[in-house]
Amino acid sequence: MKDEQLNKRYLHVNNRSAPDLIIALFRSLFRGRDDVYPQRFENKKTGKSGYAPACANEWVRGLCNKRSIKCTVCPHRQFLPVTDEVVRQHLQGVGHLQRDFVIGVYPMLLDETCFFLAADFDKTTWIDDITAIRETCRNLQIPVLLERSRSGNGGHVWLFFDEAVPANLARRLGAHLLTETMEQRPDIGLDSYDRFFPNQDTLPRGGLGNLIALPLQKRPRENSNSIFLDEQFQPYEDQWSVLAAVEKIK
Repeated sequence: MKDEQLNKRYLHVNNRSAPDLIIALFRSLFRGRDDVYPQRFENKKTGKSGYAPACANEWVRGLCNKRSIKCTVCPHRQFLPVTDEVVRQHLQGVGHLQRDFVIGVYPMLLDETCFFLAADFDKTTWIDDITAIRETCRNLQIPVLLERSRSGNGGHVWLFFDEAVPANLARRLGAHLLTETMEQRPDIGLDSYDRFFPNQDTLPRGGLGNLIALPLQKRPRENSNSIFLDEQFQPYEDQWSVLAAVEKIK
């Protein structure tokens, strides 16, 4: 009943809605670990980029030695939790230091469950392959949502669950969808498929599991990337009304 009430609360959210309601809708869908989140970094000198757990002690002299020790085993780690302000900065693309700000999410919870499954497609055939996956999901009446990736050269197919489900069951559902799709096109396959998020059935000992970048990143969004696409692979005019209408798998 509680989840149904939340869904009704977001039913009429659109791009003109109050920011706090938009943030709440976003958090209701892209749910993962809320006690820690990965933040994107980019070294302007080397061009290296990636994600690392956001930490209150990052680069603090005498506490942070991330060049030689992993964040997950650092004795001084103080991971930062997901908050409405963090999500707001992600959507606006600017952090409190007036720098680019992009975050991801660790999908697998401590009890090895998850609220969503995302499939990553990132080769030249991604549009054809996702079209086929969508057709399979339509035939099986499984609701999905497509996001074009940050680079614009791939996509993520998102499935949302009404409640947290074991990661291994979510991944088995994903594997079934892939198998059903490949059986319909045995000579073509799904070459652009890369992996699922979560990427594991169980949480690595002492680790956080894999991460996926969150959608609707400000700068990529300006180039029509990191946004959701319709059946013709065109951006939805109102991204938030589409998210508000998302059907979750029960």
